[in-house]
Amino acid sequence: MENTNFIMQFLEWLMSFDRRALILAASALGAGLAMIAGIGPGVGQGYAAGKGAEAVSYNPKSGRQATMIMLLGAAVAETSGILSLVIALIMLFANPLVNIQGAAIIVAASAIGAGLSMIAGIGPGIGQGYAAGKGTEMVGKRPKHQSAVVRTMFLGQAVAQTTGIYAMIIALILMFANPLVGLL
Repeated sequence: MENTNFIMQFLEWLMSFDRRALILAASALGAGLAMIAGIGPGVGQGYAAGKGAEAVSYNPKSGRQATMIMLLGAAVAETSGILSLVIALIMLFANPLVNIQGAAIIVAASAIGAGLSMIAGIGPGIGQGYAAGKGTEMVGKRPKHQSAVVRTMFLGQAVAQTTGIYAMIIALILMFANPLVGLL
């Protein structure tokens, strides 16, 4: 019973703020939460770079090829970070939620939810970086198979990106076509 009372008091406290201020504050939180997804690309790119260094140490003659594959794969691994940055920038500089009519608490929660959804980009960033690292490693060991290795790496990275794209779709829906606003 006390938990319910606290939640009601908290919601009443939130609603005591100006509607616009509440939505902008929630948008700032959402933008910050969205950028948590940058963890995935950071881990993935670090792994790819480590495998690049390892590949060059195994076979210095294939160093240029391995480095190129590492850079290409790491660039793809950054896509979920870029998608999250786009959502954060929209919330900060072109926020459509400020002008949406409806319950302020739903609009504010949508801003936070849009940011939270982008955290799903951690997985693709790590997975794509892992694929880049393994591709780099194998090109270092077997440079004659570079074409097949790169093709397989890119295909795997494309499949790995799907959850990051799903997250961005949810974030965009919450910001631009929110079905929840009209339900009250």
